[in-house]
Amino acid sequence: MTACVVEPAAGNEDAPSPPPGCVITVDGAYAARLARSGDSWFPERWTLDGPEPYAVPLPGNQPEEPGTEVQPMGDGRVLIHRLAAGRHAFSLLYPTGPGTGELPLGAVECADPGTRLRLLPPAPGGDKSYALAVDRHSSTVWLVAGGAFGPEHVAQIPGHCSGGVWLDRAGRMLALDRESGGRTKTVVVDLGRGGEVSPLLQIAADSDDRLLLADPDSGLLLIRSDAPCPGAEGRLGWGVLGSTLPVRFPECLRAAGDCAVTPFAIQPGQVLTPESCGVALRIDGPVGSWVGVWRPSERQVRHFPAPQGWLAGAGLWTRDGVLRLPYATERVPCGVAEWAVPREEPCASAGGTQAGGRGDTSPGDPVPDGAASTARAAAELSEPGPPAPAAPRPVPLQQAPLGGRMASR
Repeated sequence: MTACVVEPAAGNEDAPSPPPGCVITVDGAYAARLARSGDSWFPERWTLDGPEPYAVPLPGNQPEEPGTEVQPMGDGRVLIHRLAAGRHAFSLLYPTGPGTGELPLGAVECADPGTRLRLLPPAPGGDKSYALAVDRHSSTVWLVAGGAFGPEHVAQIPGHCSGGVWLDRAGRMLALDRESGGRTKTVVVDLGRGGEVSPLLQIAADSDDRLLLADPDSGLLLIRSDAPCPGAEGRLGWGVLGSTLPVRFPECLRAAGDCAVTPFAIQPGQVLTPESCGVALRIDGPVGSWVGVWRPSERQVRHFPAPQGWLAGAGLWTRDGVLRLPYATERVPCGVAEWAVPREEPCASAGGTQAGGRGDTSPGDPVPDGAASTARAAAELSEPGPPAPAAPRPVPLQQAPLGGRMASR
């Protein structure tokens, strides 16, 4: 069992990508961040679904520590995670006129000083929040908000886990990147079946495969793996749950020079056309951060300057293809920049793909070790769109067909 002990309420783990400047609910209605005033830090809630965005400060009785985590809930309250002497305390903050109300939820106390605990990304629905604790031998998923009696133990997974991506709209299927036997592979934790664990990414036997983003509507997955270049840093690739094709690694997503490329948002609602989903990329380079936009059906990344004061790595797409980026400046302490990003028109002379195409299918893109030959042959075939998702049960994503095995459990 876990080394953490739950204390009932009275009355940074290593990650392959930089943390976002703020956290946004799945439906895009609220955001939360740790804001700064002079040398003091305090939680701040943003309301994003009104005529104009606005911020509400939620300061407590004393300033917060710089590493304190905050997360918006679907009802507008803000979950805060404070750490002191190995004790992880959770509370819900809400505005009460001129002050801040606080509802303590309890705490998770970790006896092992090496245990790391962090909040997982906001769960669909907005009424629950989860955390991941990682100790020397295992990882534990905790329900820290939305339970009946304070933090609740939900699942325990052997090995060290990181990441955290929701695969469905019900908040049941959670993907985690698990390190075991010297390799990292993504597994799925079924929270509706007592934390049952099954594999998701197994691109090659000796590759490190991580899931970065997933869109439950289309099944589009954004992946980082060293399968195409063993021994080198991982490359960005994409796949589709329910597809008969292997993961693709487009050349245009390869980071150039000293830049780092991290996807942070996928356009929802493209149920039958995952290759048309807009993907927003955070690009960090020596001169700062900017925004890239890419679709699997396109062979290039379009680059845009980030709005001044962008809360880097934070943003979301609307269903009709508008990218919303939160920013804060001295003149505009709470703002959202909106970009309508249409699909790029294909260019026949340049060998561009038609609408609904399969993206870059150059020979170097598919994964090696037996999968490449399958990918080259499949690249010349037209792939039907994936079926409409119905709480699918993910299976390992490699070169094998997935469509007939995505059954609801």
